[in-house]
Amino acid sequence: VQLEESGGGLVQAGGSLRLSCAASGRTFSSYSMGWFRQAPGKEREFVAFIDWRAINTNYADSVKDRFTISRDNDKNMVYLQMNSLKPEDTGVYFCGAKYFRPSYDPGEYDYWGQGTQVTVSS
Repeated sequence: VQLEESGGGLVQAGGSLRLSCAASGRTFSSYSMGWFRQAPGKEREFVAFIDWRAINTNYADSVKDRFTISRDNDKNMVYLQMNSLKPEDTGVYFCGAKYFRPSYDPGEYDYWGQGTQVTVSS
């Protein structure tokens, strides 16, 4: 599975962005997908995941009620709608693919994209 993120950019606090992750491979629907982010000097942290069936989702407390993860298995796409952005949301956002069950742990993901930069100005 190859992954490519897009949709990052510079936005003012309170604004919105929609990140996309395009996946290649015929087995995409067998993978749970996660969004993670990494700020300079910090470890990669969990943001949200969606399971392979698009039934179960989960979010970090810091983004709950502001971010929404979704997927389209017919198009091999995963999305992260980010609303009410805050400066602390700044970082490089990565999508990851994990076979079968989702996880909060980035170390358990099998494939990663190159990331897309999100910068939120105050």
